[in-house]
Amino acid sequence: MTLSHPTEQDGLSRTDWTRAEIAELFDLPFDELMWEAQGVHRRHHARGEVQLCTLLSIKTGGCVEDCGYCSQSKHADSGLKATKLMDVRAVLQAAAQAKDSGSQRFCMGAAWRNPKDRDMPAIVEMIEGVRQMGMETCMTLGMLSKEQAQTLAVAGLDYYNHNIDTSPENYGNVITTRTFQERLDTLEEVRSAGINVCSGGILGMGENRTDRVGFIHALATLPEHPGSVPINALVPVKGTVLGDMLADTPLAAIDDIEFVRTVAVARITMPMSMIRLSAGRESMSDATQALCFMAGANSIFTGDKLLTTANAGDSKDAALFAKLGLKPMVSEEPMRQGCMPEAAE
Repeated sequence: MTLSHPTEQDGLSRTDWTRAEIAELFDLPFDELMWEAQGVHRRHHARGEVQLCTLLSIKTGGCVEDCGYCSQSKHADSGLKATKLMDVRAVLQAAAQAKDSGSQRFCMGAAWRNPKDRDMPAIVEMIEGVRQMGMETCMTLGMLSKEQAQTLAVAGLDYYNHNIDTSPENYGNVITTRTFQERLDTLEEVRSAGINVCSGGILGMGENRTDRVGFIHALATLPEHPGSVPINALVPVKGTVLGDMLADTPLAAIDDIEFVRTVAVARITMPMSMIRLSAGRESMSDATQALCFMAGANSIFTGDKLLTTANAGDSKDAALFAKLGLKPMVSEEPMRQGCMPEAAE
């Protein structure tokens, strides 16, 4: 079978995908979809290699946003206590430990609507310190002003994460304190500053297939595809809006095959992006994760925790890699956007 819609035009990734084309991909028989996704993956990425990343919460809880999935929101009754921004030395120590454990990329997240200017000097120190270790750096700090994005760029930040979360149509059902357009505005500030974009979302928040089409469409039609696309499965947390909702209606969660389909469609429509299998892996079977890797996922978060939720853990991941014959990716020293192809992330 040959795709009726090419993934590239004149050697460049397409950014003109239509929702109808993406819906057709979702509707393919599962074996054909997987075949196509694996073919696209092999043309642009190393076979059998997965990038290892570590995510650290550098400022936990107390966020004024009302994201329905998040235990760090002030609107949630999750029992999570807010903390101040971590000391720079403690962050760099955690980064060094992550590198010793095999991570190539160190991601730092702060539960803010947007960072205060007084926090930027410490943030800059963290970025510079992690880069000196030879690791890729990623930050997620909420919305950014133009000046803040430029400050991060000068510090040498490799990637900025700002997820769109879901489709534009479903967005208001999940978050009301920030608009979908505001998400896109921050991504534009990041791109304009010359920082690579990391943006994805969460599956299993009660959305339907049409929403998943809209979610992929929003990412695949950005002016440039995100260099990194994290795809999360919702981890329902008691005390959050979605966590409590799914406790009563578990059928709202996404099933494994549909999750894998979404990974495959992301790989086909964004062929050079790193597809990052993120939150929710701790509850996935080895078989489901194996299918995700076959569908084109080529990056995971390691360690026992992702911000505030559980993660699979290093020993479990090592056992899975051994079972599947996968190996950690070995990359060059981090380089800035425009200096390296997205495929080498």
